[in-house]
Amino acid sequence: MKRVFLIVLDSLGIGALPDAEQFGDVGVDTLRSCAGSDHFHIPNLIAAGLGNIEGIDYLPESHAPTAAYGRLAERSMGKDTTIGHWEIAGIVSPDPLPTYPDGFPEEVLAPFREATGRSVLANAPWSGTKVIEAYGKEHMETGDLIVYTSADSVFQIAAHQEIVPVEQLYEYCRIARKILQGRHGVGRVIARPFVGQPGSFVRTAARHDFSLEPPKDTLLDAVAAAGLSSIAVGKIFDIFAGRGITEHVYNESNAHGMAHALHYGKQDFRGLCFINLVDFDMLYGHRRDIDGYAKALTAFDPWLPGFLEALGQEDLVIITADHGCDPGYTATTDHTREYVPLLVLGKGVRPVDLGTRTTFADIAATVAELLDVPLDCPGTSFAGEILKEDPS
Repeated sequence: MKRVFLIVLDSLGIGALPDAEQFGDVGVDTLRSCAGSDHFHIPNLIAAGLGNIEGIDYLPESHAPTAAYGRLAERSMGKDTTIGHWEIAGIVSPDPLPTYPDGFPEEVLAPFREATGRSVLANAPWSGTKVIEAYGKEHMETGDLIVYTSADSVFQIAAHQEIVPVEQLYEYCRIARKILQGRHGVGRVIARPFVGQPGSFVRTAARHDFSLEPPKDTLLDAVAAAGLSSIAVGKIFDIFAGRGITEHVYNESNAHGMAHALHYGKQDFRGLCFINLVDFDMLYGHRRDIDGYAKALTAFDPWLPGFLEALGQEDLVIITADHGCDPGYTATTDHTREYVPLLVLGKGVRPVDLGTRTTFADIAATVAELLDVPLDCPGTSFAGEILKEDPS
């Protein structure tokens, strides 16, 4: 293969993993919840074979699927963005990243306050929109930073752009990232700038993630080391702390990300384009907005045929997810521990059933084989199963 486009529909889980209850998730299924909405219409994904995947009994099957299809189980001990993407790229994390259900301890906050010269508000798990409603006015009056977490391994800093300019907020995040190492090495430090007045605060698109570096080389490192293009679209650059990436661009929305993907589809390069579409998770999953999530999937679906049309004979597209975030699951507003879909499309792809794979890392092993780059990876390649003998 000349090029592989790896598209992560952020949080599109397709049913609870066998160990989901250990993570506090009972009966979760992100896609099933969306399928119940009147706004759900995804004929192209169904034609590809989404409804043929094991466990998806609520969508029609395609009698002549256009994709190779299957589902992936997460082997890593978590359900967050960082280790989900790391596993897709070839790293299984046997230990969960640290979380802080009771807030961050003084050994973290004291050096943070000293280095920034600012005090801290909140310091507990919060919804990102609700925490600025609760503390935004006090933040504007005092200049204290709104620091909060979630069920994920994150240290989030919210600040009004008129009180803390965005670049200064980013510097505060860099300070936190240096502090949060070792046993306090959270997956991501996240800048959450917002604007507006009390009662009408709005988060901006200037969010920025400062990730923990992967503990070993990933698929991205392998592709770049082989002299190929390793292109990151959306928050991929942040998730991998810039490692193994030769070119990157951020997204302002799913639509923006799809436009970036199409742009790269029309370019001439050899290698990998790794794309994250985060609106599914950030705008709809965490906010438990079933109709919004369904509309976002419905918007992605008609884009897909045009994107495939722009690709060449030696190009391949993999569509998957990094975890679940069931908008119908009201016990929490956090991610959910789920299987994720696997759809592989391209002119050279045989539409076969890839079954249930035991790790997301099968994607990394497959892409490495397709691009002929060496990678030490715990996954099993399915390249031999999907490639036509004569793709013409």
